[in-house]
Amino acid sequence: MAFDLSWPYLIVGCIFASLARASNISDVYPPLWKESPGQFSDYKIENGKYIINFWHYPERLGTYKILLNKTAKYFAKFSPENEQNILWGLPVHHGWQYQTGRLADPTESTDCGRKSGDHLCISVDSWWADLNYYLSAMPFLAAVDSGIMGIPSDKVTFLPPPKDQMNFCYNVSSCHSSFPEAMKKWNEFYQHVKSHSSSFDDLLEYLWAAHVSSLEIARKNFHNRLKYYSKQEADFERSWALFVDYLAPPLFPTTLIRTYEFQKELPKRMLMNEDRAPFIRDFSGFQNTVLFALSVLHKVHKYTGTLSFVLWKTLMKSTVARKLFLEILEFILHSFN
Repeated sequence: MAFDLSWPYLIVGCIFASLARASNISDVYPPLWKESPGQFSDYKIENGKYIINFWHYPERLGTYKILLNKTAKYFAKFSPENEQNILWGLPVHHGWQYQTGRLADPTESTDCGRKSGDHLCISVDSWWADLNYYLSAMPFLAAVDSGIMGIPSDKVTFLPPPKDQMNFCYNVSSCHSSFPEAMKKWNEFYQHVKSHSSSFDDLLEYLWAAHVSSLEIARKNFHNRLKYYSKQEADFERSWALFVDYLAPPLFPTTLIRTYEFQKELPKRMLMNEDRAPFIRDFSGFQNTVLFALSVLHKVHKYTGTLSFVLWKTLMKSTVARKLFLEILEFILHSFN
């Protein structure tokens, strides 16, 4: 079985095919975006430090909101209203996790995250929530450390989860000591954000380097969480994490509208053992196709080992290839519409 380089094109193309139907910007924000904290003073203060509960959805979402607000001036040159801020991909994806029930306790031993219980609770047993922690805490604290947030680096701390506390970091210093390489890459990203000479592609390159670094650590640390899920959901989680790796080399632009449209084609609920893409009845044809394609990509990657990904990264080093990739996406977009 030979690796077909068209698969990454097809998957991303399928997801992008609804871009022409982009909604009004007011409709694309994550759930509870307006209600979440938007400034440091919205959080509890103890001993001169801001105390943030990262296991409460609005409080974690609020850190993204502050991050978007504080970095808006650096992205103003690319578009008005901060729409081209490439940090949007993080909170929009987190909103999808919340909306689809993926932040809830998968063991069902508590009511954390359940609609019938504490629906704003984020479970430490959730694979999605734990991976997102590394893609929320580190970007946020690195921004504080870089000076972008306008407060001293020792003025913010996060509350620990009820268990597995050693798997997480809670302030700038502990994140640096526990995850030095990832924090270094996030700091490098923010240094380029502050530079007037950085191009949009430059920023995407540094963002994706930091994103992949955080995700790589998280996947290793929380692999054991997969046992709590149905086989279909666990397989999707593996496929999704792999797909994100494939999105990095072509520098997928994680702007507000594009990320929102991206999310629309992902599963709208947790997958059950009886779900079989592309034949899931309550999913759209498009959602079924994307889910099936992600599964195929994972199988191909597993069969070929790292060869397929190495070839993909090598191909995407070429500016011409990346441009062609985007042109193919546009072609698929118009074909679907």
